[in-house]
Amino acid sequence: MSELDFAALRRQMVAQIAAQTIFLTARLGKASLDRRVLDVIGQVPRHEFVRLELQPLAYADMPLPSGFDKTISQPFIVALMTDLLNLQSTDTVLEIGTGLGYQAAILAELAQSVYSVEIIEELALEARQRLARQGYTNIEVRVGDGRIGWSEHAPFDKIIVTAAPDLVPATLLYQLKPGGKMVIPAGLPDTQQLLLVDKDAAGMTTTKEILPVRFSLLEDPEEG
Repeated sequence: MSELDFAALRRQMVAQIAAQTIFLTARLGKASLDRRVLDVIGQVPRHEFVRLELQPLAYADMPLPSGFDKTISQPFIVALMTDLLNLQSTDTVLEIGTGLGYQAAILAELAQSVYSVEIIEELALEARQRLARQGYTNIEVRVGDGRIGWSEHAPFDKIIVTAAPDLVPATLLYQLKPGGKMVIPAGLPDTQQLLLVDKDAAGMTTTKEILPVRFSLLEDPEEG
């Protein structure tokens, strides 16, 4: 497929995301996502962050396998989670679950810096290569246990978690700045909810359920 073909598919993908948002207006409380988010989704080449054999499906609104029993989230979920963060150009963002780097690329277009933690070394190395090929210089990827965050760069303005724990890890809540937001799927495998966590200026947190989801589980190395 040519770059023109991929560009046309990206436009269709953005239109699908917009239609899905309208369909979920009652649940989301709004009929459209931030235009900045949709513009970035329409620019970042998702086909560069999926397996070569899956590139023809890169812009379908569906999750795709990335290897090691992990998936790259469907575009609508990527767009929604990004929108919920309300990213600002001065934000420092922590991402848990780099995968092949697509979500990190989206974040990097909207924030100042992105620190991403991936538990699977092979995926982390591959994500670094893919992100470097696309010219990103404001993303740092490390191999590690996402449950413990990245204390050296904390606190973070925003945190996004792309794998689901049973409960929101206390360490991540601690590493979120007052006034910050975290988007995280959590719950038992069949009852996961996408959560928006807000921390107020006094450090108190409130949690809002956004919609049911199904994510890969956030791995605990000690259970391996």
